[in-house]
Amino acid sequence: MQIINILIQQVFAENIVFHKFLGLCPFVGVSKNKTSSMLMGITITIVTIMASIISYLIYQFALVPSNTEYLSTLSFILVIASLVQVLQILLKSYFKKIYDMFGIYLPLITTNCAVLGVVLMTARGAYPFLEMLIYSTFAPLGFTFAIIIFAIVKERIELSKDIPDNFKGMPISFITAGILALIFAGYVI
Repeated sequence: MQIINILIQQVFAENIVFHKFLGLCPFVGVSKNKTSSMLMGITITIVTIMASIISYLIYQFALVPSNTEYLSTLSFILVIASLVQVLQILLKSYFKKIYDMFGIYLPLITTNCAVLGVVLMTARGAYPFLEMLIYSTFAPLGFTFAIIIFAIVKERIELSKDIPDNFKGMPISFITAGILALIFAGYVI
């Protein structure tokens, strides 16, 4: 039952984008189409899960025993940066088209506050290992869900001819994101 509770919370009720407002840079920047959104979501999910596991182990078995917990944020950022570098090398070598599609947003995963936020929330022992793993899986899947929905809505908005010129581009994107946040929060039915 706890697994289902975490799933519903992280994907819908406490979505990392719409509830905690983390990861907005790739959310707005990469959500130009469904394909790039899905790929970014998968990438962030992989990095988040791996970073959470490694950071959890570093925190529990290196930082806590040595009484150096104050180094946790720094060590977590180093873990995330290393994983992103490896991912970037792999994508550039084997999936050049996907690498080119991400552009500047791939290296920005290193400083993505959604990834760091999940790692900070889970690695410091707030959850036992299994629940940490579940949370670290479903929180970025919630991000993926949000970015794909946003991409679908943005594609439809781009086709609309009824949007005033002053609202085209980023203004309508932020209005749309706000409405989606209200829907996820349960304010709009």
